[in-house]
Amino acid sequence: MDSVGNIIVYFVVAIVMVVFSVMAVTSRRILRAATYLLFVLIATGVFYFQLGYQFLGAVQLAVYAGGIMVLFVFSIVLTSKPNDKGTVLDAHRRVLGISAAVAGAVLLGFALFTMPVYTGVSLGQALTGGADIDMHTIGHALMGTEKFQYLLPFEAVSVLLLACIIGGVVVARKR
Repeated sequence: MDSVGNIIVYFVVAIVMVVFSVMAVTSRRILRAATYLLFVLIATGVFYFQLGYQFLGAVQLAVYAGGIMVLFVFSIVLTSKPNDKGTVLDAHRRVLGISAAVAGAVLLGFALFTMPVYTGVSLGQALTGGADIDMHTIGHALMGTEKFQYLLPFEAVSVLLLACIIGGVVVARKR
């Protein structure tokens, strides 16, 4: 990302991603929220292409922006009416939700910068010049099965998503 054009594209895509993320979370119509999520997933694919990861960008667009969004929309159409509006939350629940989101973000940020990624080196130490962590190391940490590696949680999330899809189909059949 040396040129000014790449930097401008980065900031435009980042702004688009933040705006559509907020719109997806705050939208009261579920089909619109799914559409906003589609734009966020496409912007993520643009980031991958801009970083030079063409295969990862293509997978992002094909699998997530294509396949997963089709499943989401299919589940939404099967389980609810497309024009249904969500109920407005009262102030107590809204404050509780915002405080839980902030606490979760702080906890995740703390874990991200203090938990060891590779050979006892945390991301915070690597950013301050303690060690070099390249993409191969991060990929190995995410998809490895040893200590401080995350293949098992990754597979647990995929099983959870599968259970949600099956639950949506069961609910739709009972309607």
